[in-house]
Amino acid sequence: MTPKFTTYISTLLLICLLPVLAQAQRKAKPVAGVAPSQVSDSLFNGLRWRNVGPFRAGRALGVSGHPSQPLTYYFGTTGGGVWKTTDGGTNWTMISDSTFKSSSVGAVAVAPSDPNVVYVGMGEADIRSNIANGDGVYKSTDAGKTWKHAGLKMADGIGTIEVHPTNPDVAYVAALGNPFAPNKERGVFRTTDGGKTWKAILTKNDSTGAAVVKLDPTNPSIVYASLWQAYRNSYMMRQWRAGLRPLQIDRRGRHLGQPEQQAGDAEGSVG
Repeated sequence: MTPKFTTYISTLLLICLLPVLAQAQRKAKPVAGVAPSQVSDSLFNGLRWRNVGPFRAGRALGVSGHPSQPLTYYFGTTGGGVWKTTDGGTNWTMISDSTFKSSSVGAVAVAPSDPNVVYVGMGEADIRSNIANGDGVYKSTDAGKTWKHAGLKMADGIGTIEVHPTNPDVAYVAALGNPFAPNKERGVFRTTDGGKTWKAILTKNDSTGAAVVKLDPTNPSIVYASLWQAYRNSYMMRQWRAGLRPLQIDRRGRHLGQPEQQAGDAEGSVG
């Protein structure tokens, strides 16, 4: 067998296998939550950041991916909807224009236990004088091919979304609310039915919203959230201290309350 013939056969096999490998990633089955692992920083010392585009659509605040699909990522822009790449950023595709009623994206989250489930929170919470309000949460169960509106229409600005590591129907939203006027749909909200209904589990008043919500990576029953009382108009911004609040959630998703108030801390916050 000549070297030229061997090279020809190897190339032909590679070409035949590429569609199979691509199809395998597209049909990836839901995987269990990935446990945190210790990785040495030395493994990344030789890496350098590079811009992978796309060179349009404005600022980006929400980015998400999944460990089982290392070349697939989603990101949301503050004026151009949601984009997706399946080749590590070489090509990007707009995947939200056919359904979304607003264009400003504040948060994107892929469910750790199912890479096909994607939540998107509309309206940026990094408030400035020229921001656009959102219209709540959108959800996809087929990796961004189709979308459905999933509630919280009046949240206006969503800072972060956290999805339970083993149950894609349980998610938390940090809603900052309307930055230009008081509104009630602010704070931390939780769904246990995939976005059909939402329950406010941490609120303060109609001018204080939640900027960030995070689950403890070792115990999803422990939830951390930061509250931010802020007001914005065309020429100025005012803000007040609201604090970081830990929440305790049981295995069924029920709110067990906050830790006991500390001496000298009138708000009961931890930071």
